[in-house]
Amino acid sequence: MNPPAADIPAGCAPRLKRELGLLDSTMIVVGSMIGSGIFIVSADIARTVGSAGWLLMVWLITGAITVIAALSYGELAGMMPAAGGQYVYLRQAYNPLVGFLYGWTLFLVIQTGTIAAVAVGFAKFTAVLVPWFSERHVLFSAGSLRISAAQLLAIASVIVLTGINLRGIREGKRIQNLFTITKTAALLGIILLGIFVGRNPEVVLANLSSAWSSSWTRLADGHIASIEPLSGMKLLAAVGVAMVGSLFASDAWNNITFTAGEVSQPQRNIPLSLALGTAAVTLLYLLVNIAYMAALPLTGSPETGDVLGRGIQFAANDRVATATVMAVFGAPAGIFMAILIMVSTFGCNNGLILAGARVYYAMARDGVFFRKAAALNRNAVPGAALVLQAVWASLLCLSGTYGDLLDYVIFAVLIFYILTVAGIFVLRRKEPHAPRPYKAWGYPWLPSLYILLASAISVDLLIYKPLFTWPGIGIVLLGIPVYYLWRAVADPSKDARMPPSGPVAPA
Repeated sequence: MNPPAADIPAGCAPRLKRELGLLDSTMIVVGSMIGSGIFIVSADIARTVGSAGWLLMVWLITGAITVIAALSYGELAGMMPAAGGQYVYLRQAYNPLVGFLYGWTLFLVIQTGTIAAVAVGFAKFTAVLVPWFSERHVLFSAGSLRISAAQLLAIASVIVLTGINLRGIREGKRIQNLFTITKTAALLGIILLGIFVGRNPEVVLANLSSAWSSSWTRLADGHIASIEPLSGMKLLAAVGVAMVGSLFASDAWNNITFTAGEVSQPQRNIPLSLALGTAAVTLLYLLVNIAYMAALPLTGSPETGDVLGRGIQFAANDRVATATVMAVFGAPAGIFMAILIMVSTFGCNNGLILAGARVYYAMARDGVFFRKAAALNRNAVPGAALVLQAVWASLLCLSGTYGDLLDYVIFAVLIFYILTVAGIFVLRRKEPHAPRPYKAWGYPWLPSLYILLASAISVDLLIYKPLFTWPGIGIVLLGIPVYYLWRAVADPSKDARMPPSGPVAPA
């Protein structure tokens, strides 16, 4: 651990550049949200809730709480338009320790874990085109350690995107805009294909006839182990567990707040981009799932060879989007869709990599992260923070499966989302006269509703997925002694020399 960086004379150091407008900011929101999740996780959701109606309900609830949270964050973004975003909000609402615990968990699990999970998703779809990159192609094995070609490809994609973002915010936003437009076009293509071209009347009738007959299908060694009918509290518990996938697919919308130091007119553009981006993605996700169910039956069998027989529940490798296109046009169309999904995951990780480093930059300027991360490179981006992020995300790519990383990420995310939305109430009391260019819509009822729903989901995950969620609590708590150790070696005069948010160019 190192103390904060020494002072740099004014005018000599690079400064963050405010080059992100409303369109760029919205592209970061949309592009960071749409990754591999929407193309994969509906299979697991379908196995968990077992009906078309409840599949859509899971996505609808997820979309509603995501939009509510984004509207709430808008107030905080308007109050504190500084690099670091959510880390800054938590530090201000509570204390520096809470802010650090978020940044600590973001680095160890949330941001880097999501980067790793999306990178592994990218590799999964690449394997459709080049089977050599399959997860089954193990290149090295020693005891419990197994390194596959898919993991190496995932790491390579992280390194390439980090290299692009080291060249400057302008290069990063160009990649983000291009890939976000492309992936949005891919989703619209799936919607049009499933609903208007590939609609199968028999499939639609079958899905509608059992729309609310819910059941939980559990697998063992790739075969159905049990099918449990659901009702009452068991159904609510299943919905909460199923939302792990939909929440993962809808996460990372808050990444735009991390880049606040590079957004022009941040008090206006960040709240607007949050609202526009989350609402657009929620609508797209609902329509995509309707398209899935127009072309594929929800239920199926893992022993069946054709896409209709496997259904949404047992789409090969959970690739529901690929199965939907193949149901209409056959195998060649599935290959084309795999290319589009590769574009989607690649673009998603660009947004995650671009944004995440800004939090570590802000933490380093507060003296609670490696001092080198507080410096901007000659291209006015936090170069050391980008490299540190890439190294840890690459190690996580080797640490476990896509599903393991997803479960770790979602629980840790929910904890800090709840605290951040609750921070609105705290700051309204602590700083009643602070400028608020935008106020949370529906306050206090909608923020309270979010806190209630997110807390219920968190408890549900603690009960039904303890092997993944309890370690998440341990990671957060482990940050407490680390914080005090870091502060102990930090320069006590630092706060007088370096403002927490770092130097930024005028808006």
